[in-house]
Order: sequence, then C-alpha cells, then structure tokens
Amino acid sequence: MTVARSILLFLAAAVLEIGGAWLIWQGVREYRGWIWVGAGIFALGLYGFVATLQPDANFGRILAAYGGVFVAGSLAWGMVADGYRPDRYDVLGAVVCLVGVGIIMYAPRGG
Repeated sequence: MTVARSILLFLAAAVLEIGGAWLIWQGVREYRGWIWVGAGIFALGLYGFVATLQPDANFGRILAAYGGVFVAGSLAWGMVADGYRPDRYDVLGAVVCLVGVGIIMYAPRGG
C-alpha cells in the first residue's frame, strides 16, 4: 500500500507542478492573462504541500525521485495539452528517468 500511495502522490505532484507551470506559461507567453498566472502560482503552492505527504522522510530522496517523474510527466503533458510528439529518444530518456525513480524510492534498504 505504501508504494501505491507514493506513486499516487508523485502523480498528483506532477499534475500540480507541471500544470502550474503550464498555466503560468499560458498566462504570460500566450497572453491569456493574470488569472491564468494566479491559478498557476496556486497550483505550484499546492505541489509543495503534496510533496510533504510522501511516506519517506528524506527530502533529498523525494525531490530527486520526483525529478524523474517530472521529466516523464512533462513529456506526457506536452502530448496532451500542446500536441507535442516525442521521438524515441524522448521516450527512452523518460523510461530511464522512471527506472531511476524506482531505484531511488523503492529499492530495498537495510536499516
């Protein structure tokens, strides 16, 4: 259950952080206005709280692992929200990152 909870929290964090950054991008770069920017700032703030809910107590480990989730999630977000088509190297890089997440977060540790 702990691994499943952790994965769900990583997914929620990805939606909030990537979505928040995308909203700010839309507000500024696509001239959609300050309401979009404000919504993005709010989402980014929520991301910070979601990260604290991970079952592991090590900040560095959580944020390092989340980096891999962010890489893969950003590519997926681009596909859904902007019609981005990743090439095989994008996909391979995302898979490598997610394998890294698995090793960092879920490898057995003595202790």
